[in-house]
Amino acid sequence: MAIKKSDLYSSLWQSCDELRGGMDASQYKDYILVLLFVKYVSDKHSQKDSVFTVPKGASFTDMVNLKGNKEIGDKINKIIGSIAKANDLDGIVNVADFNDEAKLGKGKDMVDKLTALIGIFESLDFKANRADGDDLLGDAYEYLMRHFASQSGKSKGQFYTPAEVSRIMAKVININKATKAEQTIYDPTCGSGSLLLKAQAEALAAKNIELTIYGQEMDVATRAMAKMNMILHNCPSAEIVQGNTITNPHFLSGERQLKTFDFIVANPPFSTKSWASGINPNNDLYNRFEYGIPPAKNGDYAFLLHFYLRL
Repeated sequence: MAIKKSDLYSSLWQSCDELRGGMDASQYKDYILVLLFVKYVSDKHSQKDSVFTVPKGASFTDMVNLKGNKEIGDKINKIIGSIAKANDLDGIVNVADFNDEAKLGKGKDMVDKLTALIGIFESLDFKANRADGDDLLGDAYEYLMRHFASQSGKSKGQFYTPAEVSRIMAKVININKATKAEQTIYDPTCGSGSLLLKAQAEALAAKNIELTIYGQEMDVATRAMAKMNMILHNCPSAEIVQGNTITNPHFLSGERQLKTFDFIVANPPFSTKSWASGINPNNDLYNRFEYGIPPAKNGDYAFLLHFYLRL
């Protein structure tokens, strides 16, 4: 019997949120989304077409066996670290410290919280992760990100763009006019990758074309979320790098030349006051500011000029 998605998502969120305690949602999300990803990798590993490697002793079942163990936090870290190393995901899935007493409590408090979290995901089966043609796991990941964003106050825009905005932007840039898979799409401030994925979905729906995806994100943990998001939406080859787009842009065509792309989407940090920190706008390596230097304490124009030179 197919799982009713709305019931699964709401139950998953409610269970996770009840265990959050006083931890800020923007931090708690790192623990929940990583556990969701590890559960997915472990379930998928048993399938013939799996692209994941799960080392001995590092499956989700091994994690379940840690329930009630006084060293549960440290041992979860080791399991996740082993998966990260085996799948070239270091710095992606092992960004959260499951042995952090400041966030998860000490002694029995930590053991009880982590045991309960594992129990939530223990009951989920993603071995057949599609229901009625939809990506159940990928959608669950997006659902959780949206709810974490809504509870993160001013920081929510750093890692999530609402799906409705993402779909409209994909239409505005005429993504439906894509003609071949070699065409590229780029987000210089990609957050968790939601804009890129919605644009990709539009191209697939209109032309059955999978574009080549590039993204850059300044925050380490958010970049990790984006990479996991890409994998869970069947875009494992997407290049998502970490760094400040203005002061240290990646994806170059030469030493002083920015790579260009066929499509660009972005939800940049508007009105950022420290956009020029680390660079000299009057002598920019990539000549991005030849049409004018943006105000020192408002970086909106800086991002627009960066986008312009990427097309």
